[in-house]
Amino acid sequence: MPQLTEPGNLPPPPYNGTTTIFFNSTIRQTIRTTTQATTFRIRLSNAFGLTPLPITAMTIALPLALDRSQNLTGSPHINTTSLIPLTFSHSSNITLPPGSLAVSDPITFPHSLPANSILSITLYLATGQSGGAITSHPGSRTESFLSLGDLTHAANLTSPSAISLFHWYFISAVEAWSPHSTTALAILGDSITDGRGSFLNANNRWPDLLSSRLQAPSSKQKNIAILNQAAGGNRLLADGLGPSGLERIERDILSHSGVKYALVFLGVNDIGTAPSTTAAQTAVGDAIIHGYQQVITRIHAHGVPVFGGTITPFGCANQTLQPYSTGEREVTRVRVNNWIRDSVGKVGGFDGVVDFDEVVRDGWNQSRLLGRYDSGDCLHLNPDGYAAMARDLPLQLFEQFKGGVDGFV
Repeated sequence: MPQLTEPGNLPPPPYNGTTTIFFNSTIRQTIRTTTQATTFRIRLSNAFGLTPLPITAMTIALPLALDRSQNLTGSPHINTTSLIPLTFSHSSNITLPPGSLAVSDPITFPHSLPANSILSITLYLATGQSGGAITSHPGSRTESFLSLGDLTHAANLTSPSAISLFHWYFISAVEAWSPHSTTALAILGDSITDGRGSFLNANNRWPDLLSSRLQAPSSKQKNIAILNQAAGGNRLLADGLGPSGLERIERDILSHSGVKYALVFLGVNDIGTAPSTTAAQTAVGDAIIHGYQQVITRIHAHGVPVFGGTITPFGCANQTLQPYSTGEREVTRVRVNNWIRDSVGKVGGFDGVVDFDEVVRDGWNQSRLLGRYDSGDCLHLNPDGYAAMARDLPLQLFEQFKGGVDGFV
């Protein structure tokens, strides 16, 4: 999900100058696909740029592993025999106006790539982007590489100027040319869906693990791709680290082809950032429920079913470690979760529930995560917790709603 890059997340010098970012810079990034395909195209975003974004050159290739682990994610190396230059309306360069996006021309690899393959995408900006506002995704959990000069065709980024950092820049989507039977689940989420607490370069966020489950040999849902539209700190009701969930619906769900299902897993940051008073928590609980109903109505207008993810626990013995942890906020969490569960099948309600809360909470103290799933901050899960979330998502929802829903309910 594209976001405005905060000042503290801008790249270091020399890639961040006094007036320009990424002057004479190459950016190499790896992205994981979630459906089998031979033909792909890339979406770039200048959604939050206040000045034009000039892309001088761009290539796509298959990465090579860094070491014996054979892990391709976060690798600066590529197989140069697989490299294909990317063009935009048959031009090798493009300038994106402020607030806009661009879609590359499709490219075709010599053979089909299975779902969950890794692609390496390399951009070169000769003049960089002026000003201090750039579009990126800081919660990549994936290593990217920067180097000075045009290295879009280089086998590796190991020049003296090269650095690595965990961040994605300008890429907003990888689109795959697939049969009409291929569909997608779009997930509107926050840092829990963005994978905070997962391992770096490991692709073990819960949507990654759900994709692996859908692509297992025995799966009957291999035709379902995953669109992870999450950002750390994101809220349903108000802007913060990225636009609110209510603002993101068209851009992050409805504008993508093939979306047949939507999952809304937002609300914890709305609860956690509201004052911990009974009045404030009553108000934010009401607003979250009304916000869910608006999301459902707007997505239903396109015939897409909407599933609700219950909000996972954040209770903690140490409130300094987890400031969200108060009794008043727990009352709101339980109330909102009960509404999610009870709304299923009712007018204005969710079409199905994914009860993440029930899966990961401590049975002895339901305000807290099960200890073996806690990443250490009482809010975000570790890979075992994310695996439990992916494992318990009810796959029958996809079959139940394969025909879509009434667009006026």
